[in-house]
Amino acid sequence: MLDVVIAGAGPNGLLLAAELRLAGVQPIVLEKLAEPDGAHRANGLVGQVVPFLHRRGLFERLTGNPEPVPAPRHVFGAFPVNFTDLDHNPMYLLPKPQREIEQTLAAHALSLGAEIRRGHEITGFTQDDGSITIDVAGPDGPYQLTAGYLVGADGGHSTVRKLAGIGFPGVTRDNSVSRSANVRLPAELFDPATGGLALETGVLPPFQHHRTETGVFVFAPFDPANPALSTTEFRPADVPDDAPLTMSELRASVQRVLGVGLPIEPPSGPGPFLARRLSGGNTRIAESYRAGRVLLLGDAAHVHSAIGGPGLNLGLQDAANLAWKLAAEVRGWAPPGLLDSYESERRPVSERVVMHTQAQSALISPGPEITALRELFGELLVYPEIRQHVADLMSGADLRYGTDPATGRWAPELPLADPAPLAAAFRAARPVLVDLTREAALADVAAPWQDRVTTVSSTATGEAPTALLIRPDGYVAWASSAEQPDTEELRAALAQWFGAPIAAAVSSR
Repeated sequence: MLDVVIAGAGPNGLLLAAELRLAGVQPIVLEKLAEPDGAHRANGLVGQVVPFLHRRGLFERLTGNPEPVPAPRHVFGAFPVNFTDLDHNPMYLLPKPQREIEQTLAAHALSLGAEIRRGHEITGFTQDDGSITIDVAGPDGPYQLTAGYLVGADGGHSTVRKLAGIGFPGVTRDNSVSRSANVRLPAELFDPATGGLALETGVLPPFQHHRTETGVFVFAPFDPANPALSTTEFRPADVPDDAPLTMSELRASVQRVLGVGLPIEPPSGPGPFLARRLSGGNTRIAESYRAGRVLLLGDAAHVHSAIGGPGLNLGLQDAANLAWKLAAEVRGWAPPGLLDSYESERRPVSERVVMHTQAQSALISPGPEITALRELFGELLVYPEIRQHVADLMSGADLRYGTDPATGRWAPELPLADPAPLAAAFRAARPVLVDLTREAALADVAAPWQDRVTTVSSTATGEAPTALLIRPDGYVAWASSAEQPDTEELRAALAQWFGAPIAAAVSSR
């Protein structure tokens, strides 16, 4: 019997497969597309997922840079928000087309031993207390797989979610249309000082959302030779949804939004190029993230506006949260309720993302009352504490699992005399007990969990807790600042998150 079958070879499914392999579980990824379609979707990663990928050794693969650096600014509801004067800037950006992120994650998963089957589509399944039997349509005909679990990472129109009978309540809006395309523009329109567009009405900086009373305009020169232009208008599209986007349609939309025309021409070069029209949108969260041996991940569990770029931050952290818990269940050491904590921890995060993307969508809407609201909101953004709140919200740095203020937060970067052992444990996706007591006494306490928890004993070169128990997804399970940490509290935390100790270690003590 297989361990886990994953439906969908997008970023979320691929990261889940890699994380499961690191945890000693064998997944098979089924993707209905025979080849990656290369379609333009996300333009990169925003937020807490960037340092997570750095800890896995993937940031440098994606960017060529050794470590991430916080971004000086980002946008919220078409407001440029400056983060340079904040006490703590958590806004990490990784600009990279989704297709390249998928390529890197696929190579990562394959290198760890995951299996990816393209051109294989799930058509049905049945499950009982011990397994799930999955019907698959493959290139050579239908077949069945039997596994311990099935994870639906197959997008907003998830077949797995529908087959599981899980409802997807929410709202659909049909009062807007967005158009995006790579284009060519005359060189004289580029402002050399800002990299933005020099129009007769003024300079529009790049990568900002420019809201007018008729819509929103974005100029994104990821490729300076073929920059992307996007418009959002709050009016129905005047062409069928399945009709291809034309340059004349985009020119007319830009004229309506900006009030000035742009001499837009088709892009040049090999491509692939973006040319997309999206009408309306959905905001939905699945009624449950689990139905027996079926679990949902990413867009299969929640969809929302893409404004601000939170989608992959949310979905990839779903994968990081689910992977180690599912692996614990498969390997037989999961404490009661661990797998169900996937939904109880991640659902509030998705609800918070839905909240702020809906708020941003309201802030870019037309109308004098919205303009007045924006004037007030702009005044509030003068205050650093407001901008800190926005940065924490958008990045996910305000995330806390549970109510204990000492735990449930992202594990901080620790000033260690020798950081290499901790970095190696992070890269291996291991739970880590960091012992900075200078006596290495906690290693004996954790010894009965040595098959699943790595102990790193070190010394701090700066201010730091005396001990931290860090989950594989990077969040703190237990912490102490006492010179002599409470060993009974540590044992309780180890058992709560990582199950019963191994009998051999218990009997030897």
